[in-house]
Amino acid sequence: MKVTVVGAGAVGASCAEYVAIKDFADEVVLIDIKEGFAEGKAMDLMQCASLNGFDTQITGITNDYSKTAGSDVAVITSGIPRKPGMTREELIGINAGIVKTVAENLIKFSPEVIIVVVSNPMDTMAYLAHKATGLPKNRIIGMGGALDSARFKFRLAEAIGCPASDVDGMVIGGHSDVGMVPLIGKAARNSVKVSEFLSEEKMQQVVEDTKVGGATLTKLLGTSAWYAPGAAVSEMVKAIALDSKKMFPCSALLDGEYGLSDISIGVPCIIGKNGIEQIVEVELTEAESAKIKESAAGVKATNALLG
Repeated sequence: MKVTVVGAGAVGASCAEYVAIKDFADEVVLIDIKEGFAEGKAMDLMQCASLNGFDTQITGITNDYSKTAGSDVAVITSGIPRKPGMTREELIGINAGIVKTVAENLIKFSPEVIIVVVSNPMDTMAYLAHKATGLPKNRIIGMGGALDSARFKFRLAEAIGCPASDVDGMVIGGHSDVGMVPLIGKAARNSVKVSEFLSEEKMQQVVEDTKVGGATLTKLLGTSAWYAPGAAVSEMVKAIALDSKKMFPCSALLDGEYGLSDISIGVPCIIGKNGIEQIVEVELTEAESAKIKESAAGVKATNALLG
């Protein structure tokens, strides 16, 4: 399998590293517009190969999309990252032009590619990629829900005082501080609802901490996080590569599911060799349904700024 990662910054390099370490891809192409930057990152990563025991070939390229030809999966991380105090939505003016150009270049050289969008505002950028390329909706996936759910599980495990591997939880809705819908009522520790371990007040605190997970890290780091986003993307790419039919909450173009249409937003999806192979409609409470509709209204308002 050939994987292209567009953008050799912190998230892109982290994604390339995790894909290589998991050793399911033959080749990773890391591409960036900055002269020599992707080449340097690729060389640094390749010098880890004998230490980390992987055989994936990582190649760095400066702005030559012909070298991405034949990619099975492409990950778009390019664009400016958040700074403290910025919302993901404030990035739209710059990142929309970047994502549109990148998506068109990827399709030019890899017409059968499956695209995973990471750039923010992620749901709107995934929607833009659909409109710019006209690809079937199964072949464009927004990463956000997989990352948000990982952050949700971290907060659940922290609150309960148990290993993260003990908990399961899912975040749907928009990938934004106000749009996320952590499904706390469905979260569990080894099939036992978390309400058996946590008070209502503590569960609500977990929900709120999850929703501002990205902003919390941006404030601490001075820029967007990169380890967890890179890991989230690599797991999605792995599910495509291995046709594992694994379920991730991710941004998918909806056509009536959850009562929503003409919008990319986070919902549970089965991911396999064809990209999004099934959108899973879970039963939501009235409160959860109201929250995802409210979230969708926010995403559509951001989409409208594409103009």
